[in-house]
Amino acid sequence: MATTVRPLHDRVIVRRLDEEEKSAGGIIIPDSAKEKPLEGEVISAGKGKILENGDVRPLDVKAGDKVIFSKYAGTEIKLDGDDFLMMREDDILGVIED
Repeated sequence: MATTVRPLHDRVIVRRLDEEEKSAGGIIIPDSAKEKPLEGEVISAGKGKILENGDVRPLDVKAGDKVIFSKYAGTEIKLDGDDFLMMREDDILGVIED
């Protein structure tokens, strides 16, 4: 049975995109030398940020968007054996448009 999580307020769940196994010059990069990718795909998003006056501002990102986020953003979580990041929308730096 698959676990479903709906983030609250201005939080999103992101799956990191796979990192390249080779450098641009064709050199294979060992796991110990790899940095975690700073790009991911939004899997689920909350309803929006609650403003001081009580209004809800919808999020700028939605499920399916490819995003770039800051290096130390979010909290790592594990759902059904897969790794995800849960972060606030403020930690997302931009949306990658193809």
